[in-house]
Amino acid sequence: MAHEEARTLRIGSMLGDGIGHEIVPAAMRVVDAAVGAETSLRVEWVELPLGREAIDSHGTPIPDSTLEELASLDSWILGPHDSASYPEPFRSRLTPGGVVRKKFDLFANIRPARAYPDVRALSPEMDLVVVRENTEGFYADRNMFLGSGEFMPTPDVALAVGVFTRTACERIAREAFALARTRRKHVTIVHKTNVLSMTTGLFRDACRTVAEDFPDVTVDEEHIDALAAHLVRRGGDFDVIVAENMFGDILSDLAGELSGSLGMAPSLNSSESKAMAQAAHGSAPDIAGKNVANPTALFLSSAMLLDWLGDHSGDNRLRHAAKRIRHAVEGTLGSGVATADLGGRASTSEFTETVVARTLRV
Repeated sequence: MAHEEARTLRIGSMLGDGIGHEIVPAAMRVVDAAVGAETSLRVEWVELPLGREAIDSHGTPIPDSTLEELASLDSWILGPHDSASYPEPFRSRLTPGGVVRKKFDLFANIRPARAYPDVRALSPEMDLVVVRENTEGFYADRNMFLGSGEFMPTPDVALAVGVFTRTACERIAREAFALARTRRKHVTIVHKTNVLSMTTGLFRDACRTVAEDFPDVTVDEEHIDALAAHLVRRGGDFDVIVAENMFGDILSDLAGELSGSLGMAPSLNSSESKAMAQAAHGSAPDIAGKNVANPTALFLSSAMLLDWLGDHSGDNRLRHAAKRIRHAVEGTLGSGVATADLGGRASTSEFTETVVARTLRV
């Protein structure tokens, strides 16, 4: 495509619950600033109902109209949701985010964890990415075509089914190895084959098979429990970590906290044709509406989304816009402007104003 042609991106925005009502609009402002700074680019935001307010207005936390509209959009930003607080029967069903991931086969969950120089971190050398398989594994809420892989045959017995397929394991491995080629060319395969020899063994073996197509990438393996300990002691030694669903979720939260704060941890969910920015943290209902939430994770998730769009369209303007956001966040933190979870005094809106201003100056 001609890189200077006028282009309008249609991006969905779903506020979700809790602090989502503060950080999603903040992220939209930052994206507007970054994209608007590039020649002939603009965003048309399509705001869609999702979460507790959607239950009140549409009788469900994830209306069919939202899913239909998402299919027509370039990509989406999803705020955190608090499904544990929903009334039944919605509380026991697949979460709204899970419905979206399942509907659009968002099989790759990319979760970077990077320590910034001016943010206190337990692992100041950390700069890694957890590549998490997003559709099966040990998470029973998404590994079945219909229903859940978790069930109770009697009131006193609870069972869960883990699902591992070679196809899903190999495609997430390819995402991890391709990403490693753009970084330090090192992939760590996570498993627990000394106990779960068939399920995580299949995951490990599928990753080993894919590794043969990437001879320039160094490969090693770790048991999940050993890796959790290694991340605490020497988090700077790891580059790209590829893991099944539950292992990847746990490791990415751990890495996010070690690198500074879970409020800093971005996340991108993607398939071959769709992508969704969604911060790794939750809805934090205890601080919702107080203008103290840290929007950094969603800012960085939005930058990942712009990078994904740029990579899939060949439009360097989107990559430049993503770089503007990352540099603005880093510059803001470096100037001492930070929210309370990072030891600062800035409100959500003050932090956002500073990032927007720096985005335009980059």
